[in-house]
Parts: sequence; structure tokens; C-alpha cells
Amino acid sequence: MKYHFIGIKGSGMSSLAQIMFDLGYDVQGSDKEQHFFTQIALEERGIKLLPYNDSNIDDNIIAVVGASIKGDNVELQKANKLNVKKYAYFELLGKLTRKYNTIAVCGCHGKTSTTSLLAHVFNNIVGSNYLIGDGTGFANKNNSYFMIEACEYRRHFLYYYPKTTIITNIDLDHIDYFKDLDDIKDAFISFANQTEKQIIACGDNLNIRSIKDKINKPIYFYGIEDNNDFKATNIVSSNKGFTFDVYFKDELVGTFNIDMYGKHSILNALAVIAAAYLDNLDMESVKKHLRTYNGAKRRFSETVIDDIVIIDDYAHHPNEMRAVIEAAKQKYPDKEIIGVFLPHTFSRTKALYKEIAQILNTINKSYVLDVYPSREKASDYPGITNDLIIDLLKNGESIKRDNIDKLLNHHDSVIIFMSPDDLNDMIDKYVNLLKQNKEH
Repeated sequence: MKYHFIGIKGSGMSSLAQIMFDLGYDVQGSDKEQHFFTQIALEERGIKLLPYNDSNIDDNIIAVVGASIKGDNVELQKANKLNVKKYAYFELLGKLTRKYNTIAVCGCHGKTSTTSLLAHVFNNIVGSNYLIGDGTGFANKNNSYFMIEACEYRRHFLYYYPKTTIITNIDLDHIDYFKDLDDIKDAFISFANQTEKQIIACGDNLNIRSIKDKINKPIYFYGIEDNNDFKATNIVSSNKGFTFDVYFKDELVGTFNIDMYGKHSILNALAVIAAAYLDNLDMESVKKHLRTYNGAKRRFSETVIDDIVIIDDYAHHPNEMRAVIEAAKQKYPDKEIIGVFLPHTFSRTKALYKEIAQILNTINKSYVLDVYPSREKASDYPGITNDLIIDLLKNGESIKRDNIDKLLNHHDSVIIFMSPDDLNDMIDKYVNLLKQNKEH
């Protein structure tokens, strides 16, 4: 039987398709014909990519359905008509989690970066399969570990059954689904309690601390504050990254160096160090491979052209925006910081526009695109536009995808593109303009 992925270019779907291919299954998929960065790894494996067409579906396929696929999709309708076997993305991933020593990384922010770092360290030391939400997947039949990014949206992570769960943070997000913060906490409590072995959680996050007594599994807290089991101390920062000591209770685990930026990077590293320590990995090897990590896709991804640094980042929530801005200021303390921000969903903009503006007011200049609706309709959110943010900015204005030349007014700057939506078209136009100016 052939696995046919409907919506294969979705970041999680792409990763899962790669894993199934690596495990020896016959894999193909369909999606929109426009190019997405998530298809590169699929093409490298020779996985067939097709445009949506009901002719792709026959009795010899198992359909894997992406979360973005609606009931009017012609392939899904054909699959239903033929009554072929179907899995939702999270159902198939859930089946895989039961087969391995799975470590799941959940949290409202930092999942991709932490999972990517975790996979890099474990794979280089003991071998690990991994599914990362940036479109990266890998598997080897001989590996016993499986690292996954576990998303809380619509409680999809409740399909997963890991041995260990890492919780990076709990925050108000996905307002179009969760009723309030307590509803989000309830989802994380449920996921923690179906974890088999242990929880590794950021103790500096008060929302995580608030659910501690409702979790019935052993919890190890990590963080920078004093009341953590795994604690980073003696932190030294520079434009090269961080050096810090890690203690487990009163025992020195070691001194670690990371070539990453922003306080959140220390927390990500601590989560990985804690997981490695609790599973008895060699700490000298952990130190080594924390240094060889090159980053996740679209997480502080840099392009440098003369005195301009372009950063492409997935940030769309205020806490994520704060993290990438903090990292840019640490690495480039003498440059002006410019933000190009795409508000993602009307519901998130409505709930968080004040906090978003507050973060953008910490940099030199901001450009804000029109709200990207994603799964929402503008008619359901009257008055929710990018002006809500712009009106609160000290130095900000609107920008369109086709008038990127505004950015040419900036020199010796860091330009941060922030959005979960792919902004490659804007970045490519800007890069081309910079190169043209250089030639003249």
C-alpha cells in the first residue's frame, strides 16, 4: 500500500512524510502548486509531489490528511467515497509515538527550536528519529529514540503517548479554539498525565508552576531562577552567545557554551541538557553537540548583505517577538533594529495587538503588513486591521508585499521579518534590490 499525504507541504505533514519514507514505506503526496520551503526535503528524497486531483486517490492508497484540509477537498471526498483507510496527521504520528522511546516537546512557544536542538544532540550521540515543525523529518529503523514537536492546537497532542514530555511554557494563544488560559492549562495537564515516565518543564514559567499539583507524573523543573531542579548560573553573554554553569539540585553538571542568542536559548538548552542527563547521556558529548547546532529553519535564519543583516523568523506571538528581538540586540548591539511584522489571524490580533505594539516599540522602526487571515474570515472580525497595532507605534507604518523598497532607506541595520507565514517573496525582492543597489 502507498501512503498518500493530502496537504503534504504542511510543515508537520512534510516531516511525517519524510519519516515514513525513511522507514521504507511507499510515499507520495499532493498540495497547492506554489513553492513552499517545506517541499525541498521531500524533493531531495524523490517523494512524488502532485497537484490536488481526485485521480490521485484509488483503492491502493492509505490517505494521510493534513490539519488544514477541509471537507470540500476533492481528494478527501474521493477517499471518503472509496472508503479507503485514512489517518489524520496527528493520528498517524500518535501511532509512531507508541513504538519508540518518544520525547515530546510541547509549549506555546519554543517548540520547534527546542525539538530541533534536542534531535541534533541525541541523534549525534545515540541516534534518534525526529519530527520537527519546520518541515524536517528523519528516521532510521535502528533508532530507539523519537523526538517530536507536539502542538497543543485543538488538543491534537492528546493523540501522542511519549515516555518523556518537555513543556517549554504555557501562555494564552490559539484564541480561536481555546476559551481562555485555564482551558489551555487543562489541555497541558491532560497531556502531561498521559506521559509514561516523566515531565521536564520550565520552572520559570508561572503558568506551568500553577498546574504542578494536578500532574501525577514526576516533574523536573529547569530554568534560571533559584527554585529549579536544573538551574543555569554564572551566565556570561556576548555577541558570540552564552557560557553558563548547570546544576542539578546541588551537583554541578558542567559548564556549557552555546552559540545562540537571547535568554530563551539558555532555556532551550537547559531542557535538552536535562533530558540528556536524566537519560544518562555523556555530558561531554552533550557539550560538544550543543556547539555544533546550526539552528532550525525559519528560526533566526540570517542572510548578510554588506551592512544589512536579514533575519527570517517564525515569531508571531508577543513572547516570540520579544525573544527574536532580544537575540538580535545581543548579537548586533551596534546596529539599528528594524521589524517587518505580519499579524497572523484576526483573533490573535484582536487579543494581543497592545502587547505586539509594546514589543515593536522596543526597536527603532516597524513596518506592519495587513492581517493574514489563515483559517479566519475578515467579516467575522469587523475593525480588526493592522491599524490597531500601527496606531500604538512610536515609529511604525504600514507596508505591502510589493513596496518593499521602503526598506532601502535603512543602512547598517538588522531587518527582522516576523511571521509564521512564508515571507520569502518579500525577502527575495529585498535581497535583489540590495544587490542591484550594490552594483550601481
